[in-house]
Amino acid sequence: MRYPTGPIGGQILARAMSLAPSRRAFLGGAAAVAGAFCLPASLRAEEGPKQGGRLRYGVNDGSQQDSLEPGSWATVMCGAAFNGALCNNLVELLPDGSLAGDLAESWEEAEGATRWTFTLRKGVLFHDGRLFTPEDARQSLMHHMGEGSTSGALAIVSQIKEIAVEGEDRLIVTLTQGNADFPYLLSDYHLSIFPAKEGGGIDWESGIGTGAFKLDSFEPGVAVRLLRNPNYHKPGLPHFDEVEFIAIPDRSARLNALLTGEVDVIEDVDIRNVPLIERNPDLVLHRTPSLRHLTFDMNCQTAPFDNPVVRKALKLSLDREDVIAKVFLGEAETGNDNPVARIMPFWAETPPEHRYDPEAARALLAEAGIEGLTVDLSVAESAFPGAVEAGVLFREHAAKAGITINLVQEADDGYWDNVWLVKPFNAADWYGRVTLDWLFATSYTSDAPWNNTGFKNARFDELHAAARSETDPATRGGHYAEMQQILHDDGGVITVAFVSWLLAMSRTIGHGETGGILPADNHRCAERWWRTDV
Repeated sequence: MRYPTGPIGGQILARAMSLAPSRRAFLGGAAAVAGAFCLPASLRAEEGPKQGGRLRYGVNDGSQQDSLEPGSWATVMCGAAFNGALCNNLVELLPDGSLAGDLAESWEEAEGATRWTFTLRKGVLFHDGRLFTPEDARQSLMHHMGEGSTSGALAIVSQIKEIAVEGEDRLIVTLTQGNADFPYLLSDYHLSIFPAKEGGGIDWESGIGTGAFKLDSFEPGVAVRLLRNPNYHKPGLPHFDEVEFIAIPDRSARLNALLTGEVDVIEDVDIRNVPLIERNPDLVLHRTPSLRHLTFDMNCQTAPFDNPVVRKALKLSLDREDVIAKVFLGEAETGNDNPVARIMPFWAETPPEHRYDPEAARALLAEAGIEGLTVDLSVAESAFPGAVEAGVLFREHAAKAGITINLVQEADDGYWDNVWLVKPFNAADWYGRVTLDWLFATSYTSDAPWNNTGFKNARFDELHAAARSETDPATRGGHYAEMQQILHDDGGVITVAFVSWLLAMSRTIGHGETGGILPADNHRCAERWWRTDV
């Protein structure tokens, strides 16, 4: 079956991608619910896009370890600057969460969704004038598949059995098992297309892509500056002449940069500054619903977190309502130690509710003969906005259960390289994924590349494999419900809160609907936004 793309391509995909009538239900649900993750178009958009000017975007998580190597991208700086401005994927997520072609014009599945043929766009040029070819796409995917790969896309490419080129415009991907979600997975921000090298591999070092902007300068942990690509393959885009992403880890410093005109947009606004921003006639506060969830993650393979009693006691020792009230001022929702957002297809109740109960936590530890439990919790402001304050509250909450939490305030720079996936108990910021298969394969299966909790459960892995190719939505939903219950009961994730993306921007920045599955308008702010004062 062939899937056309374009402005409504993702919606057509969601309706049409079916190996059996029942498949429309679960795939269509993914696209339909994804439509909730966008904010209605700004009134400024009615004026229409204007050409020229620049965008300066203040991010909170740039790192000195940031690199042009796509498998390593873990910050908004890399995602928005490199995936969203410098490069393109074969497909892209539209603001409403549906799927459209980018460097691929269309795709079709065969053989039980194990064989996918992508028809690629012709005439696309890399920034140095090279013509984009199917071999560039093949090598860009294979880059993440090498022996010992630590790529953030490993959970996706590990499903691939073979990649072949056919003619001048066709790429054929054969999977080890059927996956009706596969085109969605290729929107992953690590799977950007770079030029192929002779003899194999890709040339990522030169910073040459096919994107809306060309790389002008890159100082890791400081800033990325890009200039408009006059030969971009999407008519009329981009609108800015240049864009700059500037790392400003401190929330107060980011706000000051916006107030003084040093930047046009800032992310992760301090919730306490919302009234100040809303009173300023030159600024706009922008909330975008999302799948984003903030967590404290325990590594299940490392003592004392390898003891399920310890994990449960810590889950019962956090007063989530107190954190949401004091740190997020009510602008967040609680999670029940389940990383799946309520608005996602196949979300399931996971009883019992893990409410704050220090006496129950104390009793659990006593019954297990554990006295004087002491743990180190690593936090930083760059881990998630309010992570340090949330950690302080957690320390106070846990003390009433007889648990001592030593709060380790890590350096903001390098947190995602030196702490996350390294320290056994740390704060983490998760974007979420469009499908549950993608979410679990990225972070919770035994071989997940970003398994920050070190979670390994044979039954969980078995259910994940079964759900991936299951065509009956009721059966698939049953698999996913059991998986969520396993994570709730035995996993190492303490879900602190689910939050929206919160931006503040100058009124001189125009935009249409903004996507919320990934930050910065699904990483495409540089390509999609414009200035109103040029």
